[in-house]
Amino acid sequence: MRVEGKITSWRDQLNGNPLPWLLEHDNPGVRCLALRDLLGLSPDDPELLRAKELAHAEGPIAIILSHQHPDGYWEKPGSGYAPKYRSTVWSVIALAQLGAAVDGDSRIERACAYLLDNALAAGGQFTTSRGPSGTADCLQGNLCLALLELGCEDPRIETAFDWMAATVTGEGIAPATERKEARRYYAGKCGPDFCCGANNKLSCAWGAAKVLLTLGKLPTECRTAAVDAAVERGVEFLFSVDPAEADYPAGYAEKPSGNWWKFGFPVFYVTDILQVAEALAVLGYGQDPRLKNALGLIRAKQDEQGRWPLEYAYTGKTWVDFGKRKQPNKWVTLRALKVLKLAADGV
Repeated sequence: MRVEGKITSWRDQLNGNPLPWLLEHDNPGVRCLALRDLLGLSPDDPELLRAKELAHAEGPIAIILSHQHPDGYWEKPGSGYAPKYRSTVWSVIALAQLGAAVDGDSRIERACAYLLDNALAAGGQFTTSRGPSGTADCLQGNLCLALLELGCEDPRIETAFDWMAATVTGEGIAPATERKEARRYYAGKCGPDFCCGANNKLSCAWGAAKVLLTLGKLPTECRTAAVDAAVERGVEFLFSVDPAEADYPAGYAEKPSGNWWKFGFPVFYVTDILQVAEALAVLGYGQDPRLKNALGLIRAKQDEQGRWPLEYAYTGKTWVDFGKRKQPNKWVTLRALKVLKLAADGV
């Protein structure tokens, strides 16, 4: 592995070549995303289109969709947060991370519509309870990103992005105590700079990573002044410590959660250093010296063949299991390679 000075190629950072492994036909979902995100095939490339078709017809996407109710939800009607991790919220998030798209299966579009009808409050808050008080940065970021990745074009998504961006800076958002105000914080999402009641009202880096990753993937033409301001504040927060050390406010704990250093798939509200690095790289900070240690930590986890193990899993809790812990894992390897490529490309 050769990493000296400015990184000019993501492949130079690998101990081996995992691409043939990722492109095997036994996992059409991984193959599709590797063709798209690592090899950069155009959306209309015949090989990519075929891989996308297969990814929707068999494997995890097909299994998750097979459990969907005809009305568009999973497990039970309502806002879809519970039960974890098979209800509507988690199924939609997982589908997006698997590379599903609304143009790949009509059931995905139905799921997006159901989610917006039942989990989005009038003020733009994605919520666990249908009321705006059930909102949180991790939920907001995850669902905004999922709908964006799935290709949902419902105009209601704009209100969700508006709320998410405004709450980072606090611009136009009243304190939680001002209960008569139409736009205010709540007990969960309790203040600017990612403050969260679940983190003892301190800034939550898990939520910040998801919000920043989502805003970073928002098309340029959709970025508002509020989004730009939120990105600036968010980047400042994520770089307020060395991301490799993850010494962010830990709320009720004396030290950072050990889950920061366990790379997994899928990624729900628990966050790892890999996702923080992805968020910063997507925003153009991949070659920022402050990210150097995190990228080094990521590279160090690969084996001699350039593969990454599954360290954090939801085995038995989701509709599909994604591999054995501590074993080389295609989904985690794909995540790691995407980050290294983004960082090397300087995007």
